[in-house]
Amino acid sequence: MKLHVGCGNKYFDGWTNLDIDSDSADICGDARELVEIDDNSCEIIYASHILEHFSRHEYESVLSIWHRKLTKGGTLRISVPDFEAVAKIYAETGDILPLVGLVSGGQRNQFDYHCMIFDEKMLTDCLLKIGFGKVRHWNWRDADHANVDDYSQAYIPHMDKENGTLMSLNIEAVK
Repeated sequence: MKLHVGCGNKYFDGWTNLDIDSDSADICGDARELVEIDDNSCEIIYASHILEHFSRHEYESVLSIWHRKLTKGGTLRISVPDFEAVAKIYAETGDILPLVGLVSGGQRNQFDYHCMIFDEKMLTDCLLKIGFGKVRHWNWRDADHANVDDYSQAYIPHMDKENGTLMSLNIEAVK
């Protein structure tokens, strides 16, 4: 199974799409537990800009559950706002307005608030601690879902995918 957690309105054909608050999801469920998904059943789990919605006290547990749902050799592909990129842009420009959503979330509903920030070292260390190996960057252009414009492709200036700064930390890890 190819599982897309926190899909929102970004539906991937050929995947099982799960979201807690989306009419377009195959499964309406909570990504914290994934009770609808059997252990060791996913060849890949994709989670774009959802991990930051879990608190600093629960994100490791969520990652552990996602690890449990993957088959041996399965891949967890994560995208989160890149706090290092946010800090760099802010230090260069002093303009906080384009960065607020990356740090705080869109705040359009009760689920759209960010509770956590990540940089590469912190996320990599956590994934290794949980038992993942082969942690590395992944390029959204090479993904089989690259045709779906989601936050893994977030740039500043907005939508400047050729000259802008990628604001998403895209990491994958193999179980």
